[in-house]
This record gives sequence, structure tokens and C-alpha cells, in this order.
Amino acid sequence: MKKKIGISAVVLVILLVGYFAVKGSKDKNSTDIMVPVKQGMFEVSVETTGELEAKNSVKIYGPTKLRDFRIHQVKIDQIVEEGTEVKKGEWIATLDRSDLMNKIQDAQLEVDKEMSQFTQTRLDTTLQMRQARDELINLKYDIEEKQMVLDQSKFEPPATVKQAEINLDKAKRAYAQAKENYSIKKEQNIAKMQEVSANLRKAQNELGSLSRLMSEFTITAPEDGMLIYRKGWDGKPMKEGSTISAWDPVVATLPDLSVMLSKTYVNEVDVRKIKPGQQVEVGLDAFPEKKLKGTVIKVANVGEQRPNSDAKVFQVSVQIAGKDDLLRPAMTTSNRIIISKTDSATFLPLECLHTEQDSITFVYQKKGLSIKKQEVEVGPTNSDEAIVLAGVEPGNMLFLSIPNGQQDKPVILIPEMNGKRFKPEQENEDLENPTERMFTLPDGRKVTMPGNQTGNRRGRGNGKRPKREKTTK
Repeated sequence: MKKKIGISAVVLVILLVGYFAVKGSKDKNSTDIMVPVKQGMFEVSVETTGELEAKNSVKIYGPTKLRDFRIHQVKIDQIVEEGTEVKKGEWIATLDRSDLMNKIQDAQLEVDKEMSQFTQTRLDTTLQMRQARDELINLKYDIEEKQMVLDQSKFEPPATVKQAEINLDKAKRAYAQAKENYSIKKEQNIAKMQEVSANLRKAQNELGSLSRLMSEFTITAPEDGMLIYRKGWDGKPMKEGSTISAWDPVVATLPDLSVMLSKTYVNEVDVRKIKPGQQVEVGLDAFPEKKLKGTVIKVANVGEQRPNSDAKVFQVSVQIAGKDDLLRPAMTTSNRIIISKTDSATFLPLECLHTEQDSITFVYQKKGLSIKKQEVEVGPTNSDEAIVLAGVEPGNMLFLSIPNGQQDKPVILIPEMNGKRFKPEQENEDLENPTERMFTLPDGRKVTMPGNQTGNRRGRGNGKRPKREKTTK
């Protein structure tokens, strides 16, 4: 038993020694990883994902006059599958007609009511005008009778003659009044007939409009193409049971697949680099082996906030060069927007760059058997590398991380950075946070940065080195 315990203890010691030996070897190797300064083509690019859509498309509308009849939305009863190839005039969808049928029934009742009112008014006016004409005829006969009496009374006493003359004048006056009343009554009845006729026409026109609207509840294709349904508020395409709003009755689109766009979004930090006319390398997630060329044609002026994201982004439209039958709307794309290309540039990995006192950018350079902290002037950068304008040469070997024991070495400054380093704007005691300092960039912008920090941090050191005592940890 004791023998077994002793053997186990020896094995455990060997394993521990081996573990620390390997770990120490790995730590040593990790601090000694070096890379050369490279020279060649340097690209600055912005990589985003996008979605294909047609540049030009024909919109398919549902009923466009629903609001005229106080119908706010309609449901889709039947609809063909999205992505179906259709010909001009082919059936696409049928909408629910229940609300419209109720409107048509109400309109038909209104037409019947106005028709009855029109008939009744026409009969009433006809009877009134006939009675008025008969009255005029009778009054005319009465004048003739009174005239005959007057003619026969010329040999009668003067009083009788005078009475006959008065009767004749009354008859003439009654005829004149009746004739004037007839004209007024005629105009009055004409106005009544115009009113009931207008009401009847209005009811008939509404019924006719509703009947024509009924035909729009069967949607057909205006052109040949492949159906792409509009997405609703929930981001899902139209389907059976979806509703069409009276304010925006678009149901689907027929895209022109000959010219395709990749619609993508660029964050607010990188959008300033994007300009129309820049070349784009486009890949398709559905066909990884396929590579396409594109051109930026539009950059949005106003940012927006995408769902499930706190960052503001700007929409960028990339037009795909040429035509490819494999391209379909809504395909996911990978877009690499080429910002700039530099021939024979000197560049190094971003991991090699370090900063000191927030004003000096330097690298750890292997020089023979020694290591030195060399200041560098940094130019444009991409996601992985940075151009070096001064400080190192192609082929120089640089450390990717901080070598052991080299943190406290002084930085070898270069004359190219004189006058370009940060200038302190105010002393630490003027800030709320005494560990921060304010600096003015060469372009005039003011930034606040930590005031006592050195180490492995990416960035460009452009500004005058602030005078401050060296801090010790």
C-alpha cells in the first residue's frame, strides 16, 4: 500500500513539473512572437452585410378608393404563393368583400328611396301644374263673360254699366295674378325636380362606384414578373388573413431582375468614408463560390435605428454589375466596400501599435540583439493593419505584444512627428476626473482621454507630448 502511494506521489510531481515547464515555454514564446513590416498594396475597406432587391419594380395595388366609402382595411381571402412567376392579367389575390357588400346594399336602398322620392315629386308637380293651367283657362273664360255683359249693358243705367266695368277689371286682374303665380309655381317645381334628380344621381353614382370597386377586390398582375409581397408591420410578407390598409394599399411588387441592388447599412462611424462611385466586392451567402462586382450609387443623408440595435446606421445602396439569373430578391450578401487603395505602402498589424502618455504611438522593434521602443507616424488603417508613414522600414521585425521588461524604456522619437502630437488643453485639476486630460487634434477637434495610461492600445499618436512626471505603479 505504501509502495503504491509513493508511486502516485512521484507521478504527480512529474506531471506538475511538466505542466509548469510547458506553460513557461508557452509564455516565453508568446512574448517573442514577431512579424515583419510589410510593403505592397494596402486596401482600406468597410465590410457589411446586405440584402438583394430590384432597382426598379412595378407595384401591385389593391383597391385605391376604400377611404371614399369609409372602409379602412380589408382582409386577404386567397393569395398565390410568394415568388410565383406570373403573366400579365393573371390572378394574384382575392379580397374579403363582406364590408363592401354591406355598403352596396345600403347604396341600393338609398337609390330606391331617392327613386321613389323622385317619382312622387314628379307626380305632385305634374298635378299642380295641370290645376294651374286649368285655372288660367277658366279665368280667361270669365274675362270673356264679363266683357259680354259689359257690351250688353251699354243701354242700361249708368250704375249697371259701371258695375259691369268693375267686374271685367276684377276678372282681368285675377287672370293676370293667376298667370304670374303659374310662372312662379313652374320655377318652384322645376327646382324641386332638380333637387330630387340630383339626390337620385348621387345615390346612383355611389352605387356605380361601389360596383366598380367590387372588381378591384380581385387583384391581377399588371405586368409579367415574379411576385414579391410587401412586408407588414411585423416584418412578415402578405398572406391569407393579412390586412391591406386604405392609406397604403400596396400588396406586392414585380421586380425587374435585370438590375439588382444590395441594400446595406453602415454604422455612423464608417459612413463618412462611403462615397457614391466606390467599388464593392459582393458575395452571396447562397452561393459562396460566386463573386460579383458592384458600385455604391447612393448614401442616405439621415441615419436610422435598426431593430434590436442601439447604434445609428445609414442606408447604402450598391448596384450589382451585369445580370445574373441566380440573383433573387431578399438574398443575403456580403459587401466589401473599397475605400482606398495604396500601391507600395508600408504597413504593419494593428496589434503592434502601442501608446504612451496618450500622445505617442510606438512599436517594439527588434534591432540585432536589442529591443527598442520606436515612435511611428501612422496613416490610414483598416480592420487589421495600418500604414506607417515614418519610423520603421519594410522588413523590420516587430513584436506583436509587449516584451518582458521593456515597458519602462524611453521611446525613440522621430522628427516627422514634431508639432503633430497632442497639445494639452488644460491641467488635470480643471477636469471633473483628475485622471483625464483634454487635447486638441491637428484638425481642431477636442478630445478627452485618460491622462496616465500606457500599454498595448491601438491608435495614432499625433500631437505634442505633454510634460508630466513619470508615474510609477
